[in-house]
Amino acid sequence: MLPAADAIVPDWPAPPGVRALFTTRVGGVSVAPFDSFNLGDHVRDEPLAVAGNRERLAALTSPARPVFLQQVHGIQVVQLTPDMPDGTHADACLVQGPGVAATIMVADCLPVLFTHGSGTVVAAAHAGWRGLVQGVLETTANALVEAAGEGDIMAWLGPCIGPQAFEVGAEVCEAFVAADHETAAHFWPLGHGKFLADLPALARRRLQSVGITDVHGNDGSADWCTVTQSSRFFSHRRDAAVLGSTGRMAACIWIA
Repeated sequence: MLPAADAIVPDWPAPPGVRALFTTRVGGVSVAPFDSFNLGDHVRDEPLAVAGNRERLAALTSPARPVFLQQVHGIQVVQLTPDMPDGTHADACLVQGPGVAATIMVADCLPVLFTHGSGTVVAAAHAGWRGLVQGVLETTANALVEAAGEGDIMAWLGPCIGPQAFEVGAEVCEAFVAADHETAAHFWPLGHGKFLADLPALARRRLQSVGITDVHGNDGSADWCTVTQSSRFFSHRRDAAVLGSTGRMAACIWIA
Protein backbone atom coordinates (compact mmCIF):
# COMPACT_ATOMS: atom_id res chain seq x y z
CA MET A 1 0.00 0.00 0.00
CA LEU A 2 1.37 3.41 -0.95
CA PRO A 3 1.96 5.98 1.80
CA ALA A 4 -0.45 8.88 2.00
CA ALA A 5 0.56 12.00 0.13
CA ASP A 6 2.38 14.36 2.46
CA ALA A 7 1.33 18.00 2.31
CA ILE A 8 2.04 21.09 4.37
CA VAL A 9 -1.09 23.06 5.28
CA PRO A 10 -0.27 26.74 5.82
CA ASP A 11 -0.64 27.99 9.38
CA TRP A 12 -2.15 31.39 8.71
CA PRO A 13 -5.41 33.18 9.58
CA ALA A 14 -6.91 32.96 6.09
CA PRO A 15 -10.55 33.97 5.61
CA PRO A 16 -13.20 31.24 5.98
CA GLY A 17 -13.46 29.13 2.85
CA VAL A 18 -9.88 29.70 1.69
CA ARG A 19 -7.92 26.44 1.51
CA ALA A 20 -4.24 25.92 0.71
CA LEU A 21 -1.50 23.30 0.74
CA PHE A 22 2.07 22.64 -0.33
CA THR A 23 3.06 19.14 -1.42
CA THR A 24 6.32 17.44 -0.49
CA ARG A 25 8.14 14.66 -2.32
CA VAL A 26 6.48 12.00 -0.15
CA GLY A 27 3.50 9.79 -0.99
CA GLY A 28 3.46 9.41 -4.77
CA VAL A 29 4.16 6.69 -7.30
CA SER A 30 7.26 7.94 -9.17
CA VAL A 31 10.57 6.09 -8.89
CA ALA A 32 14.05 7.57 -8.36
CA PRO A 33 15.20 10.24 -8.98
CA PHE A 34 11.60 11.49 -8.99
CA ASP A 35 10.62 9.58 -5.87
CA SER A 36 7.92 9.81 -5.24
CA PHE A 37 5.30 12.59 -5.42
CA ASN A 38 6.61 14.37 -8.52
CA LEU A 39 4.06 16.63 -10.22
CA GLY A 40 6.24 17.95 -13.06
CA ASP A 41 5.51 16.60 -16.54
CA HIS A 42 8.62 18.21 -18.07
CA VAL A 43 11.39 16.54 -16.04
CA ARG A 44 11.64 13.16 -17.88
CA ASP A 45 9.58 11.26 -15.32
CA GLU A 46 7.30 8.48 -16.55
CA PRO A 47 4.10 10.19 -17.83
CA LEU A 48 1.81 7.63 -16.22
CA ALA A 49 3.46 8.19 -12.84
CA VAL A 50 3.05 11.96 -13.18
CA ALA A 51 -0.60 11.49 -14.12
CA GLY A 52 -1.12 9.29 -11.07
CA ASN A 53 0.50 11.86 -8.82
CA ARG A 54 -1.62 14.65 -10.27
CA GLU A 55 -4.71 12.57 -9.57
CA ARG A 56 -3.55 12.30 -5.96
CA LEU A 57 -3.15 16.07 -5.78
CA ALA A 58 -6.62 16.57 -7.26
CA ALA A 59 -8.02 14.36 -4.51
CA LEU A 60 -6.38 16.64 -1.93
CA THR A 61 -7.89 19.80 -3.45
CA SER A 62 -11.26 18.29 -4.44
CA PRO A 63 -13.68 19.56 -5.57
CA ALA A 64 -11.33 22.26 -6.87
CA ARG A 65 -9.20 21.17 -9.86
CA PRO A 66 -5.50 22.12 -9.90
CA VAL A 67 -4.52 23.92 -13.11
CA PHE A 68 -0.84 23.61 -14.03
CA LEU A 69 0.94 26.49 -15.76
CA GLN A 70 3.95 26.47 -18.04
CA GLN A 71 6.19 28.68 -15.91
CA VAL A 72 8.76 30.90 -17.59
CA HIS A 73 10.32 33.02 -14.79
CA GLY A 74 8.28 36.06 -15.76
CA ILE A 75 5.51 38.22 -14.28
CA GLN A 76 2.45 37.21 -16.29
CA VAL A 77 -0.67 36.65 -14.14
CA VAL A 78 -3.53 34.62 -15.61
CA GLN A 79 -7.05 34.33 -14.20
CA LEU A 80 -8.11 30.70 -14.06
CA THR A 81 -11.52 29.23 -14.83
CA PRO A 82 -12.73 25.70 -14.01
CA ASP A 83 -12.59 24.65 -17.68
CA MET A 84 -9.12 26.10 -18.42
CA PRO A 85 -6.63 23.50 -19.70
CA ASP A 86 -3.11 23.10 -18.33
CA GLY A 87 -0.16 24.75 -20.04
CA THR A 88 -0.82 28.50 -20.06
CA HIS A 89 2.45 30.48 -20.08
CA ALA A 90 2.43 32.41 -16.80
CA ASP A 91 4.18 32.57 -13.45
CA ALA A 92 1.19 33.55 -11.34
CA CYS A 93 -2.49 32.74 -11.37
CA LEU A 94 -5.62 34.11 -9.77
CA VAL A 95 -8.93 32.45 -8.84
CA GLN A 96 -12.34 33.96 -8.16
CA GLY A 97 -14.89 31.46 -6.91
CA PRO A 98 -14.85 27.69 -6.37
CA GLY A 99 -13.98 24.87 -8.72
CA VAL A 100 -10.32 25.55 -9.54
CA ALA A 101 -7.09 25.66 -7.53
CA ALA A 102 -4.37 28.19 -8.34
CA THR A 103 -1.27 26.02 -8.61
CA ILE A 104 2.45 26.76 -8.83
CA MET A 105 5.22 24.16 -9.18
CA VAL A 106 8.65 24.60 -7.61
CA ALA A 107 11.88 22.78 -6.79
CA ASP A 108 13.92 25.60 -5.13
CA CYS A 109 12.08 28.73 -6.28
CA LEU A 110 9.76 30.35 -3.75
CA PRO A 111 6.00 29.68 -3.97
CA VAL A 112 3.90 32.57 -2.65
CA LEU A 113 0.19 32.17 -1.91
CA PHE A 114 -2.09 35.19 -1.56
CA THR A 115 -5.60 35.76 -0.29
CA HIS A 116 -7.63 38.94 -0.34
CA GLY A 117 -9.11 39.77 3.04
CA SER A 118 -12.60 39.30 1.65
CA GLY A 119 -11.85 35.67 0.85
CA THR A 120 -13.31 36.15 -2.64
CA VAL A 121 -10.02 36.10 -4.57
CA VAL A 122 -6.86 34.02 -4.09
CA ALA A 123 -3.65 33.74 -6.07
CA ALA A 124 -0.37 31.85 -6.35
CA ALA A 125 2.98 33.11 -7.67
CA HIS A 126 6.25 31.46 -8.68
CA ALA A 127 9.10 33.61 -7.37
CA GLY A 128 12.65 32.76 -8.27
CA TRP A 129 15.15 35.58 -8.18
CA ARG A 130 14.35 36.60 -11.77
CA GLY A 131 10.65 36.84 -11.06
CA LEU A 132 11.27 38.82 -7.89
CA VAL A 133 13.47 41.34 -9.67
CA GLN A 134 10.93 41.75 -12.46
CA GLY A 135 8.06 42.25 -10.00
CA VAL A 136 5.98 39.07 -10.08
CA LEU A 137 4.77 39.56 -6.50
CA GLU A 138 3.78 43.17 -7.05
CA THR A 139 1.98 42.25 -10.27
CA THR A 140 0.07 39.48 -8.51
CA ALA A 141 -0.89 41.74 -5.62
CA ASN A 142 -2.16 44.38 -8.05
CA ALA A 143 -4.23 41.74 -9.85
CA LEU A 144 -5.86 40.79 -6.54
CA VAL A 145 -6.83 44.39 -5.88
CA GLU A 146 -8.16 44.81 -9.42
CA ALA A 147 -10.32 41.72 -8.99
CA ALA A 148 -11.60 42.25 -5.44
CA GLY A 149 -11.12 45.95 -4.73
CA GLU A 150 -9.10 47.59 -2.00
CA GLY A 151 -8.61 45.52 1.12
CA ASP A 152 -6.05 43.69 3.20
CA ILE A 153 -3.97 41.06 1.43
CA MET A 154 -2.28 38.21 3.26
CA ALA A 155 0.61 36.12 1.92
CA TRP A 156 2.18 32.76 2.76
CA LEU A 157 5.70 31.81 1.72
CA GLY A 158 6.36 28.13 1.09
CA PRO A 159 9.60 26.11 1.19
CA CYS A 160 12.43 27.19 -1.11
CA ILE A 161 16.21 27.18 -1.35
CA GLY A 162 17.39 28.61 1.96
CA PRO A 163 19.89 31.39 2.67
CA GLN A 164 22.46 28.82 3.76
CA ALA A 165 22.36 27.21 0.29
CA PHE A 166 21.41 29.90 -2.24
CA GLU A 167 24.72 30.93 -3.82
CA VAL A 168 24.40 33.59 -6.53
CA GLY A 169 26.66 35.75 -8.65
CA ALA A 170 27.31 39.43 -8.25
CA GLU A 171 24.84 40.22 -11.05
CA VAL A 172 21.97 38.92 -8.91
CA CYS A 173 22.97 41.02 -5.92
CA GLU A 174 23.42 44.07 -8.16
CA ALA A 175 20.00 43.62 -9.77
CA PHE A 176 18.24 43.73 -6.40
CA VAL A 177 20.34 46.50 -4.87
CA ALA A 178 19.91 48.70 -7.95
CA ALA A 179 16.16 48.65 -7.36
CA ASP A 180 16.28 48.84 -3.55
CA HIS A 181 19.50 49.60 -1.67
CA GLU A 182 18.11 48.09 1.54
CA THR A 183 18.16 44.61 -0.01
CA ALA A 184 21.94 44.56 0.38
CA ALA A 185 21.29 43.34 3.93
CA HIS A 186 20.00 40.05 2.49
CA PHE A 187 23.23 39.14 0.66
CA TRP A 188 26.43 37.82 2.29
CA PRO A 189 29.69 37.92 0.31
CA LEU A 190 31.56 34.64 -0.14
CA GLY A 191 34.42 36.10 -2.20
CA HIS A 192 35.25 35.66 -5.89
CA GLY A 193 32.07 37.50 -6.90
CA LYS A 194 29.75 35.06 -5.12
CA PHE A 195 27.11 35.75 -2.48
CA LEU A 196 24.62 33.87 -0.34
CA ALA A 197 21.11 35.27 -0.79
CA ASP A 198 18.03 35.12 1.45
CA LEU A 199 15.18 34.54 -1.01
CA PRO A 200 12.34 34.62 1.56
CA ALA A 201 13.62 37.88 3.02
CA LEU A 202 13.89 39.41 -0.45
CA ALA A 203 10.30 38.36 -1.12
CA ARG A 204 9.09 39.90 2.14
CA ARG A 205 10.83 43.12 1.15
CA ARG A 206 9.03 43.13 -2.19
CA LEU A 207 5.68 42.43 -0.56
CA GLN A 208 6.24 45.22 1.93
CA SER A 209 6.84 47.62 -0.97
CA VAL A 210 3.18 47.20 -1.99
CA GLY A 211 1.86 47.34 1.56
CA ILE A 212 1.61 43.61 2.31
CA THR A 213 2.96 43.10 5.81
CA ASP A 214 0.72 40.21 6.93
CA VAL A 215 3.16 37.53 5.74
CA HIS A 216 3.38 33.99 7.08
CA GLY A 217 5.35 30.81 6.45
CA ASN A 218 8.99 30.59 5.40
CA ASP A 219 11.25 32.66 7.66
CA GLY A 220 14.51 31.46 6.14
CA SER A 221 15.20 28.85 8.82
CA ALA A 222 16.64 25.45 7.94
CA ASP A 223 13.36 23.51 8.11
CA TRP A 224 12.07 25.43 5.09
CA CYS A 225 15.14 24.80 2.91
CA THR A 226 14.49 22.58 -0.10
CA VAL A 227 18.22 21.91 -0.60
CA THR A 228 19.11 20.70 2.88
CA GLN A 229 15.86 18.85 3.67
CA SER A 230 16.48 16.14 1.08
CA SER A 231 14.09 13.56 2.51
CA ARG A 232 11.11 15.89 2.24
CA PHE A 233 11.75 18.25 -0.68
CA PHE A 234 12.88 18.11 -4.30
CA SER A 235 15.73 20.50 -5.15
CA HIS A 236 16.90 21.31 -8.67
CA ARG A 237 20.15 22.79 -7.42
CA ARG A 238 20.93 19.80 -5.22
CA ASP A 239 19.87 17.00 -7.55
CA ALA A 240 19.99 18.04 -11.21
CA ALA A 241 23.78 18.02 -11.61
CA VAL A 242 24.15 14.67 -9.81
CA LEU A 243 20.99 12.80 -10.83
CA GLY A 244 20.26 14.50 -14.14
CA SER A 245 16.90 15.86 -13.02
CA THR A 246 14.54 16.19 -10.09
CA GLY A 247 10.83 16.33 -9.38
CA ARG A 248 8.51 19.25 -8.74
CA MET A 249 6.30 20.12 -5.78
CA ALA A 250 3.13 22.20 -5.90
CA ALA A 251 1.63 25.04 -3.91
CA CYS A 252 -2.15 25.27 -4.28
CA ILE A 253 -4.79 27.70 -3.05
CA TRP A 254 -8.51 27.63 -3.72
CA ILE A 255 -11.91 28.77 -2.48
CA ALA A 256 -14.10 26.03 -1.05
